[in-house]
Amino acid sequence: MNRLKTTLLLTCLTLLMVAMGSAIGGRSGMVFAFFMACAMNVFSYWFSDKIVLRMYGAQEITEMDNPTFYGMVRRLAIQAQLPMPKVYIIPSQSPNAFATGRNPEHAAVAATEGILRILTPQELEGVMAHELSHVKNRDILISTIAATIAGAISMLGNMLQWAAIFGGGRHDDEEGGGGVIGGLAMAILAPIAAMLIQMAVSRSREYMADESGAKICGNPLSLANALRKLQSASQMLPMEEARPATAHLFIVNPLTGGALLNLFSTHPPMEERIAKLEAMAYRPR
Repeated sequence: MNRLKTTLLLTCLTLLMVAMGSAIGGRSGMVFAFFMACAMNVFSYWFSDKIVLRMYGAQEITEMDNPTFYGMVRRLAIQAQLPMPKVYIIPSQSPNAFATGRNPEHAAVAATEGILRILTPQELEGVMAHELSHVKNRDILISTIAATIAGAISMLGNMLQWAAIFGGGRHDDEEGGGGVIGGLAMAILAPIAAMLIQMAVSRSREYMADESGAKICGNPLSLANALRKLQSASQMLPMEEARPATAHLFIVNPLTGGALLNLFSTHPPMEERIAKLEAMAYRPR
């Protein structure tokens, strides 16, 4: 169900972007929007992992640097039947972790110093199993594509606003004023719709990673306990360098805010994630 939902949501994003291109420049605008999306996705596919790791100052480690943590990731990768990813530590006391990379053969997992400090070995194992599930399910590529298309739609929305304003006279003559009003409405609503679709994609993949991560580590409660601990700890010690464009990568939302931010979060409600994991643990075998 989550895979089907993701496919439908990505299709909606693509159609929305094509519609935006058409609104700006007709058939030629559609072609421009399509090729712009392709170019942005190719760039994201090859370079997004390097950009995000550099953005957060992540430092690659070897087994000699941290044999316990490195060995844990290697053991979980074997259990998940994945190639060994590169392992990074982020110099931040805010407890969090993420995975990145275009495919399982070029993947990396990163954990902050804070998460290594506050979680038990069993809880940390649940978290890293969750991140390796993102690698196994190719969630990083899917989420990057969704974020890239949503960003392109926002850019096209800005272009459409100017096109509607400066092209308003012609549209007023031909369509009785509906052209400029319709263009402005689409310029405002389409980026909002794209953002909501991107967030829905991210939330769907988080549920999948929770479930498959619990299966990899063999203990759903270890991940549930980790999420419960991370929820309160990350709020008390937020990641100051976090950016909205990369928030979807982390196991818990690194951004702080009130109810409005939670409504537009890239992560599902923590209570629901924990409840699903606890249901897995107590489900009759």
